[in-house]
Amino acid sequence: MQLELSEEDRAFREEMRDFFTTKVPEEIRDAVKEGRELSKDQIVASQQALNAAGLAVPHWPEQYGGRGWSDLRRHLWNEEMQRAFVPAPLAFNTSMIGPVLAQFGSEELKERFMAPTANLDVWWSQGFSEPDAGSDLASLRTTAVRDGDDWVVNGQKTWTTLGQYGDWIFTLVRTNPDVKKQAGISMLLIDMTSPGLEVRPIELIDGGHEVNEVWFSDVRVPGANLVGEVDGGWTIAKFLLGNERVGVAPVAATKRNLALAKERYADRITADPLLAARVAELENELLALELTALRVVAHSEGGEPHPASSVLKLKGTELQQAVSELAVDLAGPASLASGADEGSALPGFARRATPTYLNLRKASIYGGSNEVQRQIISKTILGL
Repeated sequence: MQLELSEEDRAFREEMRDFFTTKVPEEIRDAVKEGRELSKDQIVASQQALNAAGLAVPHWPEQYGGRGWSDLRRHLWNEEMQRAFVPAPLAFNTSMIGPVLAQFGSEELKERFMAPTANLDVWWSQGFSEPDAGSDLASLRTTAVRDGDDWVVNGQKTWTTLGQYGDWIFTLVRTNPDVKKQAGISMLLIDMTSPGLEVRPIELIDGGHEVNEVWFSDVRVPGANLVGEVDGGWTIAKFLLGNERVGVAPVAATKRNLALAKERYADRITADPLLAARVAELENELLALELTALRVVAHSEGGEPHPASSVLKLKGTELQQAVSELAVDLAGPASLASGADEGSALPGFARRATPTYLNLRKASIYGGSNEVQRQIISKTILGL
C-alpha cells in the first residue's frame, strides 16, 4: 500500500501540528506530559480552544460544526493532538451523545444541545453500565415508568466516568419489561441536578476518583427528553458504542510516552542490553500498529470499519499497558512514592508511574473487552 502522504495531507498535518502546539494553553499540555490529573476547568478550556477553531468535532455533520474531512485527515488530526499532549475532546460529548443526537434526536433536542455539547458548555455523563449489566448491557434493570407526560426513573448506574462533573446524563432505561430484553430499552436525557438523583464516588486502585455510582430515586424526566422512539434504545446504544470504540488504541500517545521514558532514563537503558531490547521491541510493535491503523483508515473510507480495528483495540491497549509497566520498572523504588507531595525531591513522572500503571489495567476492558475483540478477530479475519 502507498503510505506516503500527499502534499496536501502533509500540509494539513503541519497545520494541525502548529495549532496544537501553539494555541492550546501550555500549562494544560504540560500537565498531560507530566501525567498529572487535569481539572474540570482545564478539560473545558482545552476543548473550547479547539472548538473556537472548528477542531473539536470534525466528524460531526457539517451543519453542527463538522468539517467533512476524510478518514485519513481525522486520523492525522487525532495523531497530532496526541503527539502534542493535547487532551482529546470529551468523548461523552463528542463521540457519544453528539453523534446520537444528530442521528436520532428531535429537532428540539438538537437545537437545545448540539452547540453546547460541542463547546463543553454542557458536560455529559454516560449512564449505561449497572452492577449486573456491564458486559451484558441488555440486562439493565433501571426502569422508567410513564406518569402523565413525564417518565419516573428508578435504579442505579455504575462506573460513571467523571460523573462528579456531569451536568446531564444520557441514560439507558427499561421502559417495557414484557418483551425480550433488547426490545424494551429507551434512552433518556436526565438533568443531573434533578431531585432524587445522587452521585456517589468510587475510589479506584490508584487512589483516584475517576468513576462513580449514580442512583435514581423517583427522578422525574420530561417526556421531551426521550431520544428516538420509545423502546428504541438498543439501536441507539449499538450506534453509540460503535463510536465509543473508535480511537480506544491511542497509538500516538503510547509512542509519545515511550519516547519520554527513553529520554528520561537514557543512561540506564543504554547501559542495560535487556532494557534496550525491551524498548526496541515495543518501538517495533508500535510501528506495526501504526501501519495497521493506516490500513484501517484506508479501508474504512465511506464504509463500515475494517475488521482490523479490533486488532487496533486489542494490541493498542496491550501496548499501553506494556509501556506503563516499563515506566514503573524504570522508575524503580521511586515509583512506590505515589503518596509523596509535589515538594518531594523525587521526580513527578516517577511518582506517577505506578498510579498510571494501575489505572491502565482498565484499558483491556473498556470499549469492548479484549476477550470480545479476540472473538471478533477469530471470526471476521481468521474465519474460525
